[in-house]
Amino acid sequence: MVFQDALIPYKEILQMYWEKATGFVNAQCDGLEPWQLIGLTLSSTLIGVWLHGFLFQSESLASRTKKQFFKLLRKMPFVGAIIQKKIDEALNDVTSSLSFLKDEKDYIKALPEQGMSQPEVLKKMKEYSSKGDVRWQDGKVSGTVYSGEEKLTHLLVKVYEEFAWSNPLHPDIFPGLRKMEAEVVRVACTLFNGGPNSCGAMTSGGTESILMACKAYRDLAYERGIKQPEMLVPVSAHAAFDKAAHYFGLKLIHIPLTKAMEVDVQAMRRAISKNTAMLVCSAPQFPHGIMDPIEEVAELAVKYKIPFHVDACLGGFLIAFMDKAGFPLKHPFDFRVKGVTSISADTHKYGYAPKGSSVVLYSDKKYRSYQFFIAPDWQGGIYASPSVAGSRPGGIIAACWATLMHIGESGYVEATKRIIKTARFIESELRKIDSIFILGKPEVSVLSIGSDTFDIYRLSNFLAAKGWNLNVLQFPSSIHLCITQLHTKPGVAEQFLKDVKDSIEDIMKDLSAKTTGMGAIYGMAQSVPDRSLVAEISQAYLDGLYSTDVPCSEKHMNGSPRHH
Repeated sequence: MVFQDALIPYKEILQMYWEKATGFVNAQCDGLEPWQLIGLTLSSTLIGVWLHGFLFQSESLASRTKKQFFKLLRKMPFVGAIIQKKIDEALNDVTSSLSFLKDEKDYIKALPEQGMSQPEVLKKMKEYSSKGDVRWQDGKVSGTVYSGEEKLTHLLVKVYEEFAWSNPLHPDIFPGLRKMEAEVVRVACTLFNGGPNSCGAMTSGGTESILMACKAYRDLAYERGIKQPEMLVPVSAHAAFDKAAHYFGLKLIHIPLTKAMEVDVQAMRRAISKNTAMLVCSAPQFPHGIMDPIEEVAELAVKYKIPFHVDACLGGFLIAFMDKAGFPLKHPFDFRVKGVTSISADTHKYGYAPKGSSVVLYSDKKYRSYQFFIAPDWQGGIYASPSVAGSRPGGIIAACWATLMHIGESGYVEATKRIIKTARFIESELRKIDSIFILGKPEVSVLSIGSDTFDIYRLSNFLAAKGWNLNVLQFPSSIHLCITQLHTKPGVAEQFLKDVKDSIEDIMKDLSAKTTGMGAIYGMAQSVPDRSLVAEISQAYLDGLYSTDVPCSEKHMNGSPRHH
């Protein structure tokens, strides 16, 4: 009774304002005919619906406004011509920097009238396989080939031969292949400490594994009544999350990093809303090899009842063995952490299986069901597939299974020991060089190098001249080396460190020299505010992948007589 009496003054105040508001509206409508009132109501409703659709889209209003501004700017007669000229120059630079187009004199553009004999085909194949200047076998490539061990290669060839014509789309015809795939998934669940209800699927690679998790959580969000699902993703997370957002109509909210290059947990907490469909962390992330604070983000996932995906595509089959290899991680990362609902891990990286195999794992089958696609009414029969592809190469699945069985736990532990030991050695030696620094505190196999003294892309160019092929990064400018089994061979790490020191010594002799080649392109790309221009220039690279035109010119970059 006392509480109701206390509300009386507030009720009277609200009633007074309500009477004023209704009086104002009635005064404005005085003299209007009924059809006019109906028209105003209808038009106001339509404007409101349009405004809501305009403001609340998967892409932010600021981003769309920025794009529209630059689009209009490019249409201006004088300014547009200047911009187009610069774009054309950049496109020419990109095309001339594509090493894989170099020295190509002719292409096969039609089927041979008469088929080649097997010896002829094999001879042609050898010719194609010998192309290129970079010899990954020497351990001078960042990542890319994670094993390359000759005996394993021979085994995989035999396995693929046995299953070359198999297809998991037909488990009744290839039951042994079905069993292999199921066992690969179960082995991975065990490795990542999944419970009895944990499950998963094989995919064609890390990108598809990430896409599948995003698709699953999008559909789960729809079922929960979220009409515009959002995913909170660190800026360092793999670009496959951007691709998933683009493909599946998700709104991507990038979360900044701390100075330690880990995702900012407080920023992620502030970004959580009623539309949040999933949280993301990396273990480790690709650019700098840093482990995100998974336990802290998992607490947010539990508190707000949001699915939480851990992307371990790069290092999953390293970090799973680091404890037994004598290099325990500071914090757990897998299904032991309450709140982690899914994990992606590539068997074709540190699992040493051939390219085209990965796994996406879930803590419970209730999540995986949202990944599946089923078309129950197709005239061709009930169509059901677990991932993006329908038909899949059974030979890759069988080769992945064979790799896991052949190497075994002891083999993975030993390989992990060699790789982490090599990574720690290279890191300790690089930190002794004054003019460069290591970004963050990497725990696994990736070392990202930056510099406040000179343009780090020049170091990439100089190392390329010495036969090295490193990853070029941006925001901030840096390059990284992803250590694999090939780098653990005798003398490879020492040669890398020597070449880095020698290159820096040459760079320091002329700090004012301009960066050329791909380094210059990356430097330019970071400074362009209109990111659509960068995307347009990047399309030249993708077009180049399918080019069958003979290149007409060559350009060189400083520090190298060859292309990067």
